[in-house]
Amino acid sequence: MMLVAEAVGSYSLSLPSGLVLELENCYYVPRMVKNIISFDLLVDHGFYYKLSSCFKNDIFYFKATPTNGLYVLNLQEKNDEIYHISKRSKDIEVQTYLWHCRLGHINKKRIEQLQKRGLLESFDFKSFHNCESCLSGKMTKRPFNKDNERAKELLEIIHIDVCRPFSHEARGGYRYFITFTNDFSRYGYVYLIRHKSEAFEKFKEFQNEVQNQLDRKIKFLRSDRGGEYLLGHKIQEFDNHLMEYGIVSQLTPPYTPQMNGVSERRNRTLLDMGCEVYVKHTTSEKLKPKSDKCFSVGYPRTTVGYYFYNPSENKVFVARNGEFLEGKFLSLENTRNDVDLQEVEEETTFSIVEPVTQQELVETQPETVEEVQTQDLRRSTRIRQEPDMYLGFLVSQDSEDLNAPLSYGDAAVEQWLEAMKAEMQSMYDNLVWELTDLPQHCKAIGHKWVFKKKTDMDGNVHTFKARLVAKGFTQTHGTDYNETFSPVAMLKSIRILMAISAYFNYEI
Repeated sequence: MMLVAEAVGSYSLSLPSGLVLELENCYYVPRMVKNIISFDLLVDHGFYYKLSSCFKNDIFYFKATPTNGLYVLNLQEKNDEIYHISKRSKDIEVQTYLWHCRLGHINKKRIEQLQKRGLLESFDFKSFHNCESCLSGKMTKRPFNKDNERAKELLEIIHIDVCRPFSHEARGGYRYFITFTNDFSRYGYVYLIRHKSEAFEKFKEFQNEVQNQLDRKIKFLRSDRGGEYLLGHKIQEFDNHLMEYGIVSQLTPPYTPQMNGVSERRNRTLLDMGCEVYVKHTTSEKLKPKSDKCFSVGYPRTTVGYYFYNPSENKVFVARNGEFLEGKFLSLENTRNDVDLQEVEEETTFSIVEPVTQQELVETQPETVEEVQTQDLRRSTRIRQEPDMYLGFLVSQDSEDLNAPLSYGDAAVEQWLEAMKAEMQSMYDNLVWELTDLPQHCKAIGHKWVFKKKTDMDGNVHTFKARLVAKGFTQTHGTDYNETFSPVAMLKSIRILMAISAYFNYEI
């Protein structure tokens, strides 16, 4: 008996699990009593059969009971396993992974919290295998173990590290220093070097001294993967020297300074050195100070005493009598590194501030205009130079190359006036501000026009952009504003709400 198909097309089959199965090339035969789906075609599309159920990508789709050589799918039967996961099943791992995917790939603890809050009915939780999507998008670093291997005797483990190059050379042209730290006693040696390539020679000097003084041998040399150990023509000499003396080199993994924490902390301590101290004069006179305020910078190796730096005379000398201000040094909140960084940031900030002209302020702010005009702004005299990494590439600044105006007075041409009108109209349309009376004893915040030319791929100017910005840097906390707050939402929280809404059929 032949049956005639009246149409061919696609069909969306709604399953009891709540999922939809998209079927292609479906034949519409009205005289057929039952619907037939080719399981071989489902297998070609990634489906597989397991425990009387059909899955795809480890996600349950429907149940199909084997009957007379066919898999029977009952669309009227409600599948409780997909909605009520509290039912015990041999495949709890698959169900757990399904909820993990439905709830935006949340972790095990988050699923357990949802169970405790009653948002999910409790079930026997079983950890599933690693989710490749989570490993690809959310993989984090492993925590570092604080219980590192410690040496049990002197010279068993030596930590070595080269610090910086410094922007200012020390006396003698030194720009680096190298440290050797004994892991057992934490006693360290510091050598000044001009180039990183001198690390090998300094190590041999250090090795000869400590092995002769302590009558012991160095066993392990722990360092990072710096270029002074792995690059250059002396790397083979360094390796041969270690092999000759039976010293095992231990290198930390790339980009893990935490594994070389002994040397990193020693470098930080050296950079933060400089305790204030009053040093007694070798000769004293009546009615004159008996000491000078200096800084402690180290200890001499060949004599008893300290190295002191006198900033007023710009010299380093050795002395024995000094009163250290250790309490003041420990109470300082900012180290010398922080102070240097703040000075650089402050200088950069002043270098980009433009002088304020009268055209940039509204006519209702005569007090602000007068105050800003009389302010003497300091400008940086530093010559700006592109880093060496940009050699051979075209480096340009749009504001300079395109001759964009820097103030309102320079933009008094037709194109910029039209751009400013468009900006003002956009602010009016979007209700950016609300006009109000200025409170007494308060000054309005100034504003400034920022101009920029937009170019196409060939460098031709096609748009003139003008933006009106407020000078927020003139605001004072507690006077002009109390706090800044921007509401944000986590993406996984939105996914959880969407999943719960779909589960309970809520309206969004």
